[in-house]
Amino acid sequence: METGSPDDTGTAGATGSTGPERSKGPAGPAESAGPARPADPAREVPVWTGLPPGLLHMRRLLLVVWLGLLTLAAGVLPALFLAPSWAALALLPLALLAWGWVMLARNWRSWRYAERADDLLISRGVLWREETVVPYGRMQLVEVTSGPVERHFGLASVQLHTAAAATDATIPGLDPAEAERLRDRLTELGEARSAGL
Repeated sequence: METGSPDDTGTAGATGSTGPERSKGPAGPAESAGPARPADPAREVPVWTGLPPGLLHMRRLLLVVWLGLLTLAAGVLPALFLAPSWAALALLPLALLAWGWVMLARNWRSWRYAERADDLLISRGVLWREETVVPYGRMQLVEVTSGPVERHFGLASVQLHTAAAATDATIPGLDPAEAERLRDRLTELGEARSAGL
């Protein structure tokens, strides 16, 4: 049976009852440490950073280009070779374009990353959320890549390679200056952590 209540602890404090009575039981040593203990880095609240809107604009433009061509092909070719009523086939790619437009925005909002004291967190996914933890000490290589379409939109991606291939990760669609800053910081932290092992 539990004993004590919030009123009982106030009374014990008022009578000056400290010392041995406080150290009894499983909570005693933790209480005696008090607020002087440093915060646990594993319980650190991450400060999340989202991706810039340029990535969403690039992906939407690619969606419009590819599905726009498909819509023209699905509407014009059957109408020319079969019958004008077959042009209704163009509605299917248009519906797919509208759905993709919304889903790209949801996917873009789901991507975020956070730099913590000992590791980097990457979170993504709409239906299935995926969170990757990349310890700085396990990083072997940090690359900044930018393809022709990404360069046109002023974007770059950061690729992280670790000792275990399962924890490799990528942060897409960053501003090139931010990608280079992140690469330099992660490389510096990775070297410092691996040197300390």
